[in-house]
Order: sequence, then structure tokens, then C-alpha cells
Amino acid sequence: MNGSGWFKARRRMVGIVFLAVIALLTWLAVSVYQQRFTPVVMVTLRADTVGNELHEHAEVKARGVVVGEVRQISAAGSGADLRLAIQPDMTHLLPANVTAQLLPKTLFGERYVDLVLPADPVAQRLGPGSVIGEDRSSSAIEVQKVLADLMPMLQAVQPEKISVTLTAISQALSGRGTELGQTLVRINSYLEQFNPQLPALDQDISELIKVADTYTDAAPDIISALDDFSNTSRTVVDEQSQLVGLYTTVTSAAGTITDFLRQNANTIIRLSADSLPTLRLLARYSPEFPCTLAALTDFEPVMDAALGKGTNHPGLTVDVTVQTPRGKYVPGVDTPAYTDTSGPHCYPAGSQTTGISLEGASPANSAQENEFVNELLGAGLGVPPSSLPGWSSLLAGPLYRGTEVSMK
Repeated sequence: MNGSGWFKARRRMVGIVFLAVIALLTWLAVSVYQQRFTPVVMVTLRADTVGNELHEHAEVKARGVVVGEVRQISAAGSGADLRLAIQPDMTHLLPANVTAQLLPKTLFGERYVDLVLPADPVAQRLGPGSVIGEDRSSSAIEVQKVLADLMPMLQAVQPEKISVTLTAISQALSGRGTELGQTLVRINSYLEQFNPQLPALDQDISELIKVADTYTDAAPDIISALDDFSNTSRTVVDEQSQLVGLYTTVTSAAGTITDFLRQNANTIIRLSADSLPTLRLLARYSPEFPCTLAALTDFEPVMDAALGKGTNHPGLTVDVTVQTPRGKYVPGVDTPAYTDTSGPHCYPAGSQTTGISLEGASPANSAQENEFVNELLGAGLGVPPSSLPGWSSLLAGPLYRGTEVSMK
């Protein structure tokens, strides 16, 4: 081999050795990272499931202290087997009946293996080939269930958006601790004032429940009323043109009445003032109106009989007797005067009726007066008093009242 060939072979050999050294250093670095040269005690953890956030080299802790790491995760039927590398100087602290839980480091962080020391540890310690079971206590099961139920919710709410929201809240509250404290103090003072009113509020809520129950019972009636009101509303809508015409007519009539009242206001006021005495008199004698109307009603068949209604001799026969003149009319002496001040009375016609006094006792138009007047008229007419009607005192009574009558 000449010198140039030997030199080339040497260069190639140096390159191969350099590459081998680099590969060896890389392997050593990876092995040191994987702690292949660190003495460990390998144990097996059998779990139902490991979840999505438990990876190789995950930490193994006992009471918060790191005691090893997860070296291998493999499926085993319906569960999983985890190969745990436990530090040899920690095995004397871990009894053989220790159990494990798979917990997350943070709400969104990866999981780790938490070794749970039993309340009644055995004397045997963990050793190579030991098998650890998953914690089956009620608290552990509840924690696992909460984490299992929480994961879908965390995936739905998108943690990155929650992080942005929390960051925004943090930035908004940054530098405002004093104001926030004062707000909390003010809220506390409001609550101190509000607390004494809680019994009254509780009573009001109880009464509100009673009111709600009342409205619940009345709901069918209310719904029925609203249904009826809807029918009324539809009727109003259907008849709106007529209503518009009515409103227009009423408006016009109101304008006309307004003009009339404006022009005749003084006249109406004077008429009212002048009518007051008449109205008072009518009010005083108003008790007579029913009796008078009833008497006129009863008087109608009597007049029909007197006039011969329904007979062959209709008409009125009057027997007039001419008396000797009493002389000429003397003013002041023969002037008629009505001096009766007894007030309203009601004496129904008929000799068998009884006089009814409306404002005090008085013989005017009474049955006794009617009988007495018939006696006077019968003597003058030459007829029996009983043949005269029962209303004679209504016509002739005022002529005899206050006068002296002599019988011959």
C-alpha cells in the first residue's frame, strides 16, 4: 500500500470512529435521561384505565414526594399494566400493601401515580416484582368519577379560551386591589343591613307563594276572561267603522250642546233659580202623586159608567136646580181664597175607604167629609145621599170649606 492509499484509509477510519463516538455519546445521554444506569426496583401497577394524560416517565409520588417514575405502559386485557421504577432508598418506606391512584397535577395537566399508604401497613416492603393494586376506596372512586365526568366538560369549554378569560380577568383586576377591597367592604355593609330583613323577606316569599297559589286556582277563570275579552276586541275591530261614525256623531253633538250651553248658560241658570220654588212645592206634594194617579185610574170606570159607555144611553144627564141669586159679586168679600195649609194628603175615593194622611191629620177629602158633602148635595138636589158618587168632596168640598152652611 502506497502512502496516499494508507492516508485515505486512515481518514476513513477516523471518520468512522468519530461517528461511533457521537452515536455512543447520544446513547449515553439518552440512557442517563432514562436513568438506565440508576439502580431501581421495578414493580407493577395494575389499573383499570390510565386515561389520556398518563405517559411514560410520569412521576410516581408518595405523600407528595417523588419516589420513582413510570417506565412502561402496556395493555392487559380490560386494564393496563404500568411498570414503575422505584428508587431503592425509598422502598423501605413503602409497605407491600400500598395502593395507587392516577391523579392530574393540575386541572389541565398530565397525570402522575400517587402511592396511597394504607392505614394498617404490613411489615413486608416493596421489592422487585411486587404488584400494586389500584385504590378501591370510596373516596378514590369518587375522585376518579369526578375526573371522568370533568374531562368531557373541559374538552367542551375549550381550556385555551378559559385561560384567555382568566388572563383578561387577572389583567382587569391588576392594580385594583384597593378598589376591590373597598367594594367588598361596601358589599359586607349592605349585607349587614340586609340580614335583619331576612325574616320579613321570608314572610313575603311565603305570602308570594300563597298569592301564586291563588292565581294558579284562578288561572282558568283568567284565561276564560281573556278569551271573552279577545272576542270583544274582535267585535270592536269588526265594528270599528260604526264606532268611528258614533264617535264622530257624539263629537258633533257635543259641539252643538257646548255651543247651546255657552249661549244659554245665563238663561238656564235663571230658569233653575226661578224653578226652585215650584220644584220645592212639587217636592212637598210629591207624596200625593201616586195616590192621585191611582185615584184617577179608579175614577175612569166610574166616569165610563156615568157617561153610559157600552150602553144604549150614552151621555151625561145633569139635574140643575136654579137657586135664588145671592147678589152681586163683592170684591174682597166674595173673592175665593184657598186657606188650607195642611199639606199633602191622600184620601182615596169611595165611602168605604179610609183617609190616608200624608203630612198630618186633616178632614179634607176624607170619607167623613165626603159623606157630609153628599148629605148637603143630596138635600139640594132632592136625591138620596147614597146615590151620589164617592168623589163629591173633590168637586164640592172646596166650596163648603170655611163657610157656614144652614140646612132647611
